[in-house]
Amino acid sequence: MRRVAGRVLPGLMAAIGLLLGGIAGAQAQTAIQQQAAMQERTYTERVKDVASVFGVRENQLVGYGLVVGLDGTGDQTTQTPFTIQSLNNMLGQLGLTPEAGNPQLRNVAAVMVTAELPPFSKPGQRIDVTVSSMGNATSLRGGTLLMTPLKGADGETYSIAQGNLVVGGFGAEGQDGSRITVNVPSVGRIPNGATVEREVPTAFAQGEYVTLNLNRPDFTTANRLVETVNDTFGPGVAQAMDGSSVRVRAPQNPDQRVGFVAELENLPIERGAPPARVIVNSRTGTVVIGSSVQVTPAAVSHGSLTVTITEAPQVVQPLPFAEGETVVQPQTDIAIEQEDSTMFLFDPGTSLDEIVRAVNNVGAAPGDLVAILEALREAGALRAELVVI
Repeated sequence: MRRVAGRVLPGLMAAIGLLLGGIAGAQAQTAIQQQAAMQERTYTERVKDVASVFGVRENQLVGYGLVVGLDGTGDQTTQTPFTIQSLNNMLGQLGLTPEAGNPQLRNVAAVMVTAELPPFSKPGQRIDVTVSSMGNATSLRGGTLLMTPLKGADGETYSIAQGNLVVGGFGAEGQDGSRITVNVPSVGRIPNGATVEREVPTAFAQGEYVTLNLNRPDFTTANRLVETVNDTFGPGVAQAMDGSSVRVRAPQNPDQRVGFVAELENLPIERGAPPARVIVNSRTGTVVIGSSVQVTPAAVSHGSLTVTITEAPQVVQPLPFAEGETVVQPQTDIAIEQEDSTMFLFDPGTSLDEIVRAVNNVGAAPGDLVAILEALREAGALRAELVVI
């Protein structure tokens, strides 16, 4: 029995060692696999959500016009002479000859009219317009925009705007000069306030190919887009031109091309993981950390030192019937307070959730968080790009 036990014990210990070693190796392998899976994380979206068809775009329109019918909240024509000039030109086109002078017309305002012409818009369709005061009118509420041509970048008229304004803001003013304003009453909109007069030519139905432009250039996404299209429609249909554009062979018939693009833009695609970035808004103190951000091993200790200086001057009175003078004696109290500094440790491959949890445990404010992130970057422990906007 003893000899048998003596032979079995070393083998048992070796087996236990192999088992423990296997468990440790499996845990290490699992950690590596989880980290690799985190780095290769994908996001499934439709093609139409990550790319747009080349040539299918909106066009900006702009025009200058007049708003009439205001309740005394229009331009002060002594400071905006172009309002009177525009009104005189319009009346002259209508066969009226205004008298010379500078009339005070507080019911008229000079405005800029802007709109976006959607792709494939046809004459007769209607679009929304935005009307903005360009003078010193206090409010456009209750006004009516007179017929205003809207022109494109080429100087051609593509739409005509006219109608009653919808203004979300309002203002009130007293005789003593006091005034209150809610929102912005000098800007309004006219839903369906413009009629399309000219069609913008597009190259959608021309050529052998349709080009898809990624909203955010990314080589991984472009490569996966090519693979998805070729797996669906056949090899060689899609070709990547660069990290932002993919060229797809499309039918020549316009009707077939529309159906092809409709099917193409609804294909599911696995978009590549976004770059590791930390965005800091220096004006509002907002900090946004991307899901791909990781931190290498680092220990952070953060605390704040507060110095308070209080001025409490004292008045010194002389004794009664004395020849002294009343003087003010300065007295300054200085207090220094240092908060307890808590140190926390970042393990290898720390994820976003662990970063947020560690920072919240020490009660760091947004400004403190920015200081911690900057220090981590300088130490080479922040695996991300720090962007300040």
